[in-house]
Amino acid sequence: MAHPGGKIRLYVSSDLYAGGGVPLNPDQAHYLFRVMRQSAGGMLTVFNGRDGAWAAEITEAGKKTGLLTAREQTAPQVSPPDLTLLFAPIKKARTDFIVEKATELGARRVQPVMTRYTNSERLRIDRLQAHAVEAAEQCGGTFVPEVREPVKLDAVLDSWDADRRLMFCDEARHAGPAQTVLDGYVPGPWAILTGPEGGFAPEEAERLRKQDYVVPVTLGPRILRADTAVAAAISVWQTVLGDWQ
Repeated sequence: MAHPGGKIRLYVSSDLYAGGGVPLNPDQAHYLFRVMRQSAGGMLTVFNGRDGAWAAEITEAGKKTGLLTAREQTAPQVSPPDLTLLFAPIKKARTDFIVEKATELGARRVQPVMTRYTNSERLRIDRLQAHAVEAAEQCGGTFVPEVREPVKLDAVLDSWDADRRLMFCDEARHAGPAQTVLDGYVPGPWAILTGPEGGFAPEEAERLRKQDYVVPVTLGPRILRADTAVAAAISVWQTVLGDWQ
């Protein structure tokens, strides 16, 4: 039996409820009617990050606009654990990869941080947020993480909430393996911090290690690329303390 919402998944901003109208913006209309060749009467799945997934019918199809009508909820809202990813931006394509994988692996927020050795182009947060939306559409989730404006690492630490643990991926090998270290902690508000391609400056690493809320870990015996480190770190955290248990 075919899924009532069809195979196409679309993120929308409208509230979702039975019989509710969902207007399409020009980009969404172009995608549905020109790229995917859909027409009135077609069915797809929509989600907004708040109301779960819904089967929706195309009730109006125009060249630049359209209207969907939500028919029935097909999946409840499932939000990831309270996990924030802090990462030092890198080259454009690899920063895109980080945002996509953070979405797929279950981060609730994505926060670029500027460290002493960060070397990246100017970030377009709207484009990165669009990558997060696309990743959520493709991976079957009902949640899209917020991608925040970049902040300097020192400013992040100056305003840190000590109730949130910070898993510090310490490439200097001053800590034990992530899975072993995390076994001694409990779920709750957490964040993960990964560094730039050049690593953390000595004074940055020293400040981090001195904080009571910081949990230094290593990610194995091999040196990982910055984008690989993000995927590895989230995977280990989710396995030990997240919703993969």
